[in-house]
Amino acid sequence: MSVEPLFLDSVLQEKLWGGEHLKSFGYDLPSDKIGEYWAISAHPHGVSTIKNGQFSGQKLDKVFDQHRELFGNTDEKVFPLLTKILDANDWLSVQVHPNDEYGMKHEGELGKTECWYIISAEEDSEIIYGHNATSREELEKMIQSADWSHLLRKVKVKAGDFFYVPAGTMHAIGAGIVILETQQSSDTTYRVYDFDRKDDQGNLRELHIQQSIDVLHIPGDQTPENKIQVIKGENADLSTFVNSEFFDVYKWSIHGRQAFEARADYMLVSVLEGQGELIVADNTYPLSKGDHFILPTGIDKWELSGNMEIIASNPVAH
Repeated sequence: MSVEPLFLDSVLQEKLWGGEHLKSFGYDLPSDKIGEYWAISAHPHGVSTIKNGQFSGQKLDKVFDQHRELFGNTDEKVFPLLTKILDANDWLSVQVHPNDEYGMKHEGELGKTECWYIISAEEDSEIIYGHNATSREELEKMIQSADWSHLLRKVKVKAGDFFYVPAGTMHAIGAGIVILETQQSSDTTYRVYDFDRKDDQGNLRELHIQQSIDVLHIPGDQTPENKIQVIKGENADLSTFVNSEFFDVYKWSIHGRQAFEARADYMLVSVLEGQGELIVADNTYPLSKGDHFILPTGIDKWELSGNMEIIASNPVAH
């Protein structure tokens, strides 16, 4: 039986800081506080459902467990990556994620290295990316005294920017920004500061100060330099955003018909703008903004045709 791409239906997550911008991707929002669409996910907090082919109606986590031949026969315990689209209608909490060793020891799941592609950003939008403490003692003192203006490093962002956010990096996404996030499949977040916001019940959200101090990189100004590689072609501009120990991330700007060959066991693909077609062997699949799919093992060649902005990623075998 020929292998097909796996198109996905996924889970919307309501958040204190969410909004309504994800409507533009064609998603039916149940509220005006939708912060995240877990577009490609096998994490138990929001599992994608396959909507085509022989696995139609099945959950991605079960297909990953039962059909490892579609995923390079990997021996990973869990599907390793998670693709999200986030609508930051307000600031997210200032936070940090642990690495794998700390995450497994203290939370029983992977750590969380992630990266962000800025889909859209209002004028003068900012993120927090790193911090200014030079020792763990200074970090603890600045947190305890709430000296946020001196501790936090802010960076202005615009559509098309890319940021690699390794575990241990202080970060927050600012108001007015929509991003696509590629990350390890983990939902462990340690909040350092939450702007003293209260939830719907009037309670301050939990902070995780000791865990944050444990895992934050010192000094905090060592954020990665982005070295984006771009190959411009007649029918596509192909960018490599990052090659990391956990994932490779690419942007494909399609303006015509472009052939691809597999460079990894399987690929995660998200259409962020435009429309077109995916051609695999003799089969053609229509694509439009908001579509997300996996190209499993066995699809060695494919073509993309149309006018589309796409973010693609693949896991890196360990």
